[in-house]
Amino acid sequence: MEQKMKGKVFIVGAGPGDPKLITLKAVEAIKSADVVLYDRLVSKKIINMIPKRADKVYVGRDVGDDYKHQDTTNELMVKYARTKRNVVRLKGGDPFIFGRGGEEAEFLRENNVKFEIIPGITSGIGSAEYSGIPLTHRDYASSVVFVTGHEDAKKTQGTVNWKKLAKSVDTIVIMMGLSRLEIISKNLISGGLDKNTPVAVIQNGTTSEHRMIKGNLVNIVKKVKVAKVRPPSIIIIGKVVSLSEKIGWRK
Repeated sequence: MEQKMKGKVFIVGAGPGDPKLITLKAVEAIKSADVVLYDRLVSKKIINMIPKRADKVYVGRDVGDDYKHQDTTNELMVKYARTKRNVVRLKGGDPFIFGRGGEEAEFLRENNVKFEIIPGITSGIGSAEYSGIPLTHRDYASSVVFVTGHEDAKKTQGTVNWKKLAKSVDTIVIMMGLSRLEIISKNLISGGLDKNTPVAVIQNGTTSEHRMIKGNLVNIVKKVKVAKVRPPSIIIIGKVVSLSEKIGWRK
């Protein structure tokens, strides 16, 4: 006989870094939580919103951690829900944009746990807008794609066809792709994208440590190395990058 669950899991997007960009609904969920499972990229100011009475459990996944780490997180959500408590699964950015929120929701459904999804501003959008880059623009870009540069380690081969992507979309936003920037750039050029296409690499987007390095498909790798850019970083490729010179608003 299936066990009834009294607890509920809230899969919550904490936003891209600036703690003021979290939604009111997300704050309400955090303040009513009995348990919070939080990720590595969640702002300390947001973590400080967690009530003292609540259990705080760090489940952040670092680069290089294997996929089994996610299995542990899934099991913890169910474990705490079975204690009839409200559980917040707090994730950087948006939970459904390369945040594994979909997988977690599937696991909760399979285990008869009630859940709710609270969206957040994804880092791809937040980093772009804090840099003065409109991902779409009537004169420059009628299409945009969000793509991961670091695919699941369980896959035997990558599924992103960079060469085909090169000519099929105006703006490309790459998340978790810094370590593969060179091969991605070469594949896009091989696919027909102009080698002079503007590229921006944004580190620690929307935070006090926000910085942007700009170049093109040919020279961006060298510029990133010279600037010693590190993750977390977002890569934006397309004509809209050039608009940052005109409408960049952060000084």
